[in-house]
Amino acid sequence: MMNSTEKANHIKARKTDDTHGRISALTAYDYPTARLLDEAGVDIILVGDSLGMVVLGFPDTTHVTLDMMLHHVAAVSRGVKHALVIGDMPINTYDTPKQALTTAQALVAAGADVVKLEGGVGQVEKIKTIIAAGIPVIGHHGMLPQRVLEDGGYKKKGKTKEEFQAILEGAIALEQAGCFALVLESITPELANEITTTLSIPTIGIGCENKEHPQTCDGEIAVITDLIGSYPWFVPPFATPRADVSWEISRSVSEYIDSL
Repeated sequence: MMNSTEKANHIKARKTDDTHGRISALTAYDYPTARLLDEAGVDIILVGDSLGMVVLGFPDTTHVTLDMMLHHVAAVSRGVKHALVIGDMPINTYDTPKQALTTAQALVAAGADVVKLEGGVGQVEKIKTIIAAGIPVIGHHGMLPQRVLEDGGYKKKGKTKEEFQAILEGAIALEQAGCFALVLESITPELANEITTTLSIPTIGIGCENKEHPQTCDGEIAVITDLIGSYPWFVPPFATPRADVSWEISRSVSEYIDSL
């Protein structure tokens, strides 16, 4: 069984190794889901701060605390034997390099293999500090959910020349800082393709593709509730549900009630 660094290096090597296809990544927030995903063969399991919305019922990820993340990272890690487990660093837990390292160490102690934080050029020193302590880091650039209140909503990024260039430069800075891979969220397909071809580390996209550009990144990540249809109250326009778990729950509960 590979250790955390070996797992991260294995994902990094997938940039030039197409024998296994594109990198597969899904979120998980509990033991049974994580175990099922791991046994199914997914490459990466992200314990994302998206749990704030799809598990805890908050309107966005800005309500998620480190204690919440540690609780869910520990549960997920107990169900995983093979996949790389990423622990999201929640908002306001990596405001300084020192705080970022403390947060990263806590997530790893809870069971994460690596950590993920949002942002570009401004996060370089924090990333270097974490990596220097022996913890691999995956970057997250483009649309940043933790800045949804500042941005006034979830908006596609990279539409203007200035924004396109700024995100591209940020992605390059993340690679140079030592990130082994990069999540790109909700940027234009053209920008996602530019970053993917420019960087020597893998890119893992979410909401960066369309019919004309179906494969802009080296891998794809999906929120598990979007994939299996267990959160019907909101489904992102770019998501492709492949099951309807919410309907099955409603059906089985109704059947149970009727049987009493």
